[in-house]
Amino acid sequence: MQYYEDGFRGGDPDLKKAAPGRRDRAPFAPLPDKVDVLIAGSGPAGTCLFAQLSQFPEIDTMLVERKPGPIEKGQADGINTRTMEMFQAFGFGEKVKRESYWVNQTNFWVPDTANPGHIKRIGRVQDVADDSSEMPHTLINQARVHELFLDVARKSAARNVPDYSWQVKDLTVDTTTEDHPVTVILENTGINAGETHVVRANYVVGCDGARSSVRTAIGGKLEGDAAHQAWGVMDILANTDFPDVRQKCLIASKSEGNVLILPREGGYLFRMYVELDKLNPDERVSARNLTQDHMIAAAQRILTPYTLDVKEVVWWSVYEIGHRISETFDDVPPEDRATRNPRVFTAGDACHTHSPKAGQGMNVSMQDTFNLGWKLAHVLTGRADASLLHTYRAERLTEAKRLVETDHKWARIMSAPPGESELDGTDMPRIQKHFIENLEFTGGLAVKYDPSRVTGAPTHQALATGEEIGRRFHSAPVVRVSDAMQMQLGHAAEADGRWRIYAFGGKEDTSEPGSALHKLADWLESDPASPVVRHTREDEDIDAVIDLRAIFQTTFDKMAYEKMPSLLKPIKGPLGLQDYEKVFCLDHKGLGDIYEMRGIDRDKGCMIVVRPDQYVAHVLPLDGYDELSAFFADILLPV
Repeated sequence: MQYYEDGFRGGDPDLKKAAPGRRDRAPFAPLPDKVDVLIAGSGPAGTCLFAQLSQFPEIDTMLVERKPGPIEKGQADGINTRTMEMFQAFGFGEKVKRESYWVNQTNFWVPDTANPGHIKRIGRVQDVADDSSEMPHTLINQARVHELFLDVARKSAARNVPDYSWQVKDLTVDTTTEDHPVTVILENTGINAGETHVVRANYVVGCDGARSSVRTAIGGKLEGDAAHQAWGVMDILANTDFPDVRQKCLIASKSEGNVLILPREGGYLFRMYVELDKLNPDERVSARNLTQDHMIAAAQRILTPYTLDVKEVVWWSVYEIGHRISETFDDVPPEDRATRNPRVFTAGDACHTHSPKAGQGMNVSMQDTFNLGWKLAHVLTGRADASLLHTYRAERLTEAKRLVETDHKWARIMSAPPGESELDGTDMPRIQKHFIENLEFTGGLAVKYDPSRVTGAPTHQALATGEEIGRRFHSAPVVRVSDAMQMQLGHAAEADGRWRIYAFGGKEDTSEPGSALHKLADWLESDPASPVVRHTREDEDIDAVIDLRAIFQTTFDKMAYEKMPSLLKPIKGPLGLQDYEKVFCLDHKGLGDIYEMRGIDRDKGCMIVVRPDQYVAHVLPLDGYDELSAFFADILLPV
């Protein structure tokens, strides 16, 4: 994180200088009549989008939440490695690493063949495969995730905070105007319950859960099936002689059902997902009147011969597994997509629901809005045409379908009695086998976006075989040349809506004048066809839209920093200060060679174009000027 660019300021460096003309946030100040973006729901999807859009104080963003304040406990807890990478970009990845439980191993327990009424451990699997990510798989209270995102919004120049005790009652879209065409009726759910307020918005994003009023207003419907199986979840403080209670465990008993144990942050708390009753086809889980005592009793039976002495139930809930998805990720009918751009979107549980077994709900919801956030910012700040917003549905609906399909299979395998699953009869227990096969998916790393206007064709993929176009940028160790700082290259990027070009020098390239990398930097800085020149406004820093970073094959002590091209030493900000953090080289202490780890062509080098949401958009040769210019011209408007 860089700061002091605008001059020295003491105190918390995360607290940015407040932008002028902000909305009055006094306790009894009236709600606005117009906003650029209205977000419904302060869950993971809503708070992630709120934090992202708060980085643009010129965008007037409003977040409404029907509850009177933020949640304190319960709900989701799993943060996969891909989401941890995103947290790093928002600036709180290290904080989550410090506060959370790290999932290092997953253990598998099944009935003991010698004594089927008892369970025994039959295997362990490393939970995060080596070099799949630099970040761990963590477990932390969902409320804390909300708090961290809201802290980013509150400390931004926009000083954004949610509006609690308000919900979207209804909305309409006027397709004949471009001036705040979405009319939203908000309803108060607090001390003035029933009071309504009308807000006109340019865009609305429904992050308001499975019963989403935003989805309903645009004609969306969750469709799918239910497993007719009741499950309970409880966060507890308890004593047990079960030996693996501080490791993630999947436990299958012979006749009492299944349990999933997830240790939680703090060293004492842990979560249990407990299989309860099978439901009739037309029965809802609420009809069974299941309580925390039913869950505890079931868990005690499943854990036999081990004991469970519960001291405190921190939070609990009972639910029915269902797998449903809505095709309506935005308000534009299929027949109108060629002539009309979206104004209303849904994200998270508002458009896909599933079981919590694979730990994907919160993660996929946040990735939905991380995908949407930079696109909305591009459009609202005049950097891109509104047709860019069609790519949200195209990309995220595909991933939602993959999620529901994979989770459906996982829930079926998890709940099937021994001997009744398609994976039974193999050398490895079915749960362990399926878990290993899906490690990439559960880590959030299986996402691959198809070629589109924001994702290039794999013409030059051979130049960087380990940075696949359409997948997230896979970080690796480097050393920053200016200060010999060992770091992850991916951590140079922040969630600030900018594109990155990582330029990898070829053999013998030390950025001497005339080298391929030096020529690329000079072209980007000054040529009229350069996307930096074409898409950066005169009053902006030269890296305000496209941020060039260079990586060399030598070590830092052999680099001549003074010979770097000026684009890699840009003068920025109102004081005209030089940025020293654009140039990197190989790690010299054995943490890894990024060229070898990510399949970068050592002879030719290459450039890797990375989207604002950390996905690889293109791989091009260092002299691929025309292709680079054409790629950005299809996304960004010229200044």
